[in-house]
Amino acid sequence: MASYDTVLRITEENMQFYEKVRKLSGENVNLCFQCGACSSSCPLTFEMDLLPSTVIRLVQLGREEVLNCKTIWVCSTCFNCTVRCPRGLDVAKVMEALRQLVLRKGIDRMNLSAVPDDRLREAPQIALVSSLRKFTS
Repeated sequence: MASYDTVLRITEENMQFYEKVRKLSGENVNLCFQCGACSSSCPLTFEMDLLPSTVIRLVQLGREEVLNCKTIWVCSTCFNCTVRCPRGLDVAKVMEALRQLVLRKGIDRMNLSAVPDDRLREAPQIALVSSLRKFTS
């Protein structure tokens, strides 16, 4: 027999996290009704640990542990999710806001000195610059 005594509580801490994401992204994530269009249109879900719709749901619930997921870093900001969202939610902006919250803590996702010299010489400079902008604080 299933137990129904689990209660979802949104704490003040959860609300503060939600508000940070809302202000930083400029998006009202409560518009999302979990249709899954963002996840079904994303070309990189095979590399993600959470679907984009799950990330949005965790933000709606104010769950700060979403900052530990791989998905926010895999998102290439291709805007397929944004174009397909029936509610007009810019999911890519939310992903960027989540990345910024991590980077503002001084946690870098890329160490340029760890990239081998031959790869640095071969890589297009624009790729290096955009990677540094996306992955370093």
